[in-house]
Amino acid sequence: MPDLQDGESVEMQGSASRPYVLKNVGGVFSCSCPAWRNQSLAIERRTCKHLRKLRGEATEQSRVGGTLPPAAAPVRDKPTAPALLLAETWDCALDPTDWWMSEKLDGVRAYWDGEKFLSRLGNRYFAPDWFTARFPKVPLDGELWIDRKQFQRTVSIVRRQDQTELWREVCFQVFDAPAFDDTFERRMEYAQAVVQERHSEFILFDPQVRCEGKPHLEAELNRILSLGGEGVMLRLPGSAYVGRRSATLLKVKRFLDADARVVAHQPGTGRLRGRLGTLLAELPDGTQFAVGTGFTDAQRENPPPIGSTITFRYQELTDGGVPRFPTYIGLRQDEPPTFHQVHQDQGESHVAAVKTKRRFEYVEGSSDKFWEIEIDGSSVTVRFGRNGTTGQASVKHFADTGKAAKHVESMIAGKLKKGYTEVE
Repeated sequence: MPDLQDGESVEMQGSASRPYVLKNVGGVFSCSCPAWRNQSLAIERRTCKHLRKLRGEATEQSRVGGTLPPAAAPVRDKPTAPALLLAETWDCALDPTDWWMSEKLDGVRAYWDGEKFLSRLGNRYFAPDWFTARFPKVPLDGELWIDRKQFQRTVSIVRRQDQTELWREVCFQVFDAPAFDDTFERRMEYAQAVVQERHSEFILFDPQVRCEGKPHLEAELNRILSLGGEGVMLRLPGSAYVGRRSATLLKVKRFLDADARVVAHQPGTGRLRGRLGTLLAELPDGTQFAVGTGFTDAQRENPPPIGSTITFRYQELTDGGVPRFPTYIGLRQDEPPTFHQVHQDQGESHVAAVKTKRRFEYVEGSSDKFWEIEIDGSSVTVRFGRNGTTGQASVKHFADTGKAAKHVESMIAGKLKKGYTEVE
């Protein structure tokens, strides 16, 4: 029976269009299939039908130390979002004297619950054991961060699930201790003490400085911006930690950030011919505008999909509510998945596909089949068949995107009633 040695990986074709990757990293066997990823077990105890096929039933049963789980729909956790303190925006009028200042880090917000990292929505970031080996066993609030202007790099590392060595580039910058019920000053002292006593190179306390007034704040903001940073965070002295958005925590930036939904790709010309020129984006109130700067060449080759949510930076809003000088920052992370969003505008229904393709599987008894549905504008493609095959496909065209979306919703509801389970 073939096996994987430490550090080896192999591809195995499954039900998806791309083959799954099976790995052995330090004796922890993993698979990139949804069934392995979504199990509510420690990673060293997870298995799947692909690992069992490769290594054998008896070998896998011995490794995980018990009865193998059935090769059925994956067990899915319903993540619980941590109650985090979120910032308001400084209005330029409030006197910041005596407030605490720190740099606004352009990393990934993360909550350390004493055992693992959680995102704002409660999804787990799979940091390697060696990364967290010396972390304190108490809740801490902070940012997974590499360096200024390295946001996309940080995201690409921390969202992986294979606990790669790339985590050595990352550091957890701590700025609060949510479970320590006291003033910010006491929480700051506590957090700094528990971080320093661990002597870990992967966790640091984010330094805080007393603001001496608006000129001091302006000087600090200019210094950070000159180094490529994002801005400044202000914390009210003596404030408590509350798990919601609060005016006791303020962000100070020369430019403002906002989120928008991608509604169209506009092709480039000249040097950008054959690639993305600008994104047509839409604000929650329906205002549409173009974003044409801030993209790398790789991002223009593979732009954010239509229906996805992007974060962009702008200077101000025009009288008509249109962002001035919008610049692309990146895809919005940790957004709850939805299939489409409909809004009404002058009596017409407009659909922005958030998740254009969805896959469902039914595995029970002798049944082992899949069903996929994909929406592209006003066209809907359905593919179905046995898992492990390409299956059959059919395409339907509709008068508009609204009717296409309603058809998709109806089809999905029917499959769910029949016992199909959605997979990634």
